[in-house]
Amino acid sequence: MTLRDTEIGQSVLITAVGGEGALRQHFLDMGVIPGTVVKLVKYAPMGDPMQLLLHGYLLTLRLDDAAHIEVTTEVPEEVEKENPVSTLPHPGLGEGGRFHREDQERRRQESLSRQHLRQHTEDSKQQKRTLPLRGGAGGGPLTFALAGNQNCGKTTLFNQLTGAAQHVGNFPGVTVDRKSGTIRGYSNSEVTDLPGIYSLSPYTAEEVVSRQYMIDEHPAGIINIVDATNIERNLYLTMQLMELGIPMVLALNMMDEMEGNGGTILVNEMEEALGIPVVPIAASKNQGVDELIEHAVHVARYHETPGRVDFCDPDDHGGAMHRCLHAVAHLIEDHALRAGLPPRFAASKLVEGDSLVKERLHLDANEEATVRHILRQLEEERGLDPAAAIADMRFSFIKDLCSKCVAKPRESKEAIRSGRADRILTGRWTALPSFLAIMCVVFYLTFNLIGGTLQEILADSLDAIGELLLSSFDSLNVTPWVTSLIVDGVWAGVSSVLSFIPIILCLFFFLSLLEDSGYMARIAFVTDMLLRKIGLSGRSIVPMLIGFGCSVPSVMATRTLPSERDRRLTIMLTPFMSCTAKIAIYGFIATPFFGDRAWMVMVGLYLLGITTGVTLMWLAKKLVLHGEAVPFVMELPNYRMPGARNVLRLLWDKCKDFLQKAFTVIFLATIVVWFLQHYDFTLQMLGDEDVAQSILATLAGLVAPIFSPLGFGDWQATTALVTGFIAKENVCAVMTQVYGGSQQLLGIMSPAVALTFLVFCLLYTPCVAAIAAIRRELGGRWATGIVLGQCAIAWAVAFLVHTLLILIL
Repeated sequence: MTLRDTEIGQSVLITAVGGEGALRQHFLDMGVIPGTVVKLVKYAPMGDPMQLLLHGYLLTLRLDDAAHIEVTTEVPEEVEKENPVSTLPHPGLGEGGRFHREDQERRRQESLSRQHLRQHTEDSKQQKRTLPLRGGAGGGPLTFALAGNQNCGKTTLFNQLTGAAQHVGNFPGVTVDRKSGTIRGYSNSEVTDLPGIYSLSPYTAEEVVSRQYMIDEHPAGIINIVDATNIERNLYLTMQLMELGIPMVLALNMMDEMEGNGGTILVNEMEEALGIPVVPIAASKNQGVDELIEHAVHVARYHETPGRVDFCDPDDHGGAMHRCLHAVAHLIEDHALRAGLPPRFAASKLVEGDSLVKERLHLDANEEATVRHILRQLEEERGLDPAAAIADMRFSFIKDLCSKCVAKPRESKEAIRSGRADRILTGRWTALPSFLAIMCVVFYLTFNLIGGTLQEILADSLDAIGELLLSSFDSLNVTPWVTSLIVDGVWAGVSSVLSFIPIILCLFFFLSLLEDSGYMARIAFVTDMLLRKIGLSGRSIVPMLIGFGCSVPSVMATRTLPSERDRRLTIMLTPFMSCTAKIAIYGFIATPFFGDRAWMVMVGLYLLGITTGVTLMWLAKKLVLHGEAVPFVMELPNYRMPGARNVLRLLWDKCKDFLQKAFTVIFLATIVVWFLQHYDFTLQMLGDEDVAQSILATLAGLVAPIFSPLGFGDWQATTALVTGFIAKENVCAVMTQVYGGSQQLLGIMSPAVALTFLVFCLLYTPCVAAIAAIRRELGGRWATGIVLGQCAIAWAVAFLVHTLLILIL
């Protein structure tokens, strides 16, 4: 019997995990190991993937992958008894346990000194003399790596540590860049927020990046944040980090939720078992963060490495894993030290079958043969393959640790609340209608009720300021060309873009609510089977939705996808999503032509972009990028109320970026366009009646015939489209300059031509910043191909739309 054959609500015991390579290792790292009890919660609305409950958290898995996992219905009865830990008090938030006590601190120092003396006396003494100076005057900064699982509050803690204004997302892998900041109160320090990962195995690019940073850049300390409400899975990464032998502090986050649900964690006992400082915190409330900083700085300055890196039990299954790991560690020790790897870490990764570590060790043929023999012996004694055996060893240690130090409630309030919400939001008959309804409400509020109303108010205010500037210049007898430059050029162009700030902020506000609440992960779960039809996985839905905000972070978000093929397809698809910069164009043209129905036109453009992108992806899958989407293995976090500070930070960042663009790129573009429009090649200023003789009209006229079959083959529209390559907002600014405003378009374009122009703006090449992001991710050839391909597609679709509209109208 396989996991695929399990019925909803049924609990089964995993007996074997099939598959191979990095995917199988990822299953093991996520806790899908022999001996684990798994419960099938539900299927996605389209019947695939499935939602599983194991180790206290929800995991998604496709039916095809579940068919490789053998299970049995003979689940051992677990004796339910009260955990004595629950009757004992635990430290309050901010208490650091035994590392705050001077007498025990002294004993700990003595113990560590004895260990250092036995292992590397002289090296330890040198570290004791020099490391305290690293954070002081004349020394280098204390560097820290902030590491943790996805959805554990890592980015929130980073904000608290540094005060950085960084957006916090709840979908796995939101942090795709390496972000650094100075720890508050310690000017000579730096903490790097690494991507959220589940283990140090090379399954995704983030796991490789995080591992390489900690191995190659040698941070002075690691701040490992774990979700206290989901501690069993989180501690799996902790054990691997401890094997690196880097000074480390463990931050138990969400302790307020743990305590609120009646849970308990004995911090002192956990410290004793792990040999590292353990500090309970609530990052969202800034509780316990100061104590965490003190411990992190202390262990880094004095190089207090973890008290243990060995988690194998000599009595477990006759000591098979114990003998295996120690034998491999002794065999490869010299190679590991030359490669800059801790021997214990290298040994455990070699047992797992980590190809990157194996390549780095450069073992000779005899040593490789010896390792294979040791692993074969382990498999015979243990009854599991080496990768499964070492995963079982780690989870066995975690289970034993939690039985002594952790008492969790049967079901948290957050889990109960999420289950109730998922009955509708991921229900078989309600999931897709709910998603469509939510997006329709978002678009209606953004483009009509809230954003549209605020836009009209701001636009009227900006027009009043423009009239005031004009009257002031006239009263001061300012030179006409200066008045024209400032009022008709700069202010007209910039204000036409600024008027769309309410719509842009409104859309980002709703997207941030969906992201921070945890709903985006559910969207991926619901749409996985649909996206698989075009060769993608449900994980690709997140970059696509982010693309409605901006194409640049959308392209960067594809780094969370484990497959290079999926990344390429998703990056090709995201530019077809209507980013907020295009909203300005839609509103600029649709409002005068279609009035109250303008929001319907905008929604139609969004749907057309999605449809075009999906169709092209289907063709690319068939003709260019063959193969199937990667397996859909993803955690579903509990729903949480979005933090007001996080949302406000995001809105401020987007508003600031938009204003910077308006008063830099767009400001300069309006000046250049004004100059080219008002001067000829002899640099003589032209009157309004001679503008057709301008430099701008002459140059744009050379390109304009390309757009004649689309109905807008004049130099004005061509100029707007060319400048839109720099920033899409430029289209509005330039059209305001060359046409005189959006209302003037009514006498120049027909509704059919206006719709055709909008379609072309929807589909043609994204801005320079997005192209640069694509080039960084895929290379120059792919970026060039995407630019040329999108321009050709935009022309073809616009021509088709124009032809149909002429026939209909």
